Amino acid sequence: MTDIYDKIKEGERGAWLSIGAYLFLSALKLTIGYLFLSSALQADGLNNLTDIVASVAVLIGLRISRKPPDADHAYGHFRAETVAALTASVIMAFVGLEVLVGAARTLSAGSGEAPQSWVAGVALLCAAAMYGVYRYNRSLSIKTGSLSLMAAAKDNLSDALVSVGAAVGILGSQLRMPWLDGVTAFVVGLIICKTAWEILRESLHRLTDGFDQQELKRIRGTIAEVDGVEEVRELKARVNGSQTVLDVVVEVARDLSLVEGHEIADRIEADLKKRHEIYFVNVHVEPIEAAAPDKNEQTESGTDR
Repeated sequence: MTDIYDKIKEGERGAWLSIGAYLFLSALKLTIGYLFLSSALQADGLNNLTDIVASVAVLIGLRISRKPPDADHAYGHFRAETVAALTASVIMAFVGLEVLVGAARTLSAGSGEAPQSWVAGVALLCAAAMYGVYRYNRSLSIKTGSLSLMAAAKDNLSDALVSVGAAVGILGSQLRMPWLDGVTAFVVGLIICKTAWEILRESLHRLTDGFDQQELKRIRGTIAEVDGVEEVRELKARVNGSQTVLDVVVEVARDLSLVEGHEIADRIEADLKKRHEIYFVNVHVEPIEAAAPDKNEQTESGTDR
């Protein structure tokens, strides 16, 4: 169990990195955008301010999920992570819609005063920085199995794309193609909304106890390979935050002792922990059902009588 909470604590580093990056980059973009007349860069900076809220939600979710089980939460607080991911996806959706509305306004308003071309370089540097944060958080989310951190990583990537869009818009104004800003922003807005929907769908799937069927097949195969297991009669799985919870019913030989049946259950738990990093397993051992007597034998037996 200590390993689980250590991984969650490790995931908090990614949330803190996102918060720090957003604070610095939003201040930089808003300052340069205001001083050098870049509305695209100012909008990007405001977008980063809203992303701080999403990152804080992820951090709070990770902190709550580290709380040990109590009287009201016998299975722990791991689902706070999933709620945090859902919150982040909703914030992303609003940001995406805001970008789409802003793009429509830009296209309808026409060109304004063009900012200096070097401002586009600032936007690209910010995009590169956010892409680095995305790569770090994505790697950390895979390592820890954190859905909320993966949501934060996808938010980082969408912000990198927004910065690229801002750079394209600035360069477009220099090349007398102001419409390029609106078109690029519209495409970026669609990407953000699509990403938000994917995270929202996965969060709702987990909160309603949905589980990946392909992964369930792999887990069933691992259990079936355990020495002493005759058949996997029933297997149920659900996701509790970043943790998988299993209910398993296996059939074993009828002549085994209680101790031998318990040892098989221990081997199942050990293999699932080693091969799938599943720590919450409830194993129920049943004697294998006796084979039905052959019809010919039944007929002969009846004839003898």
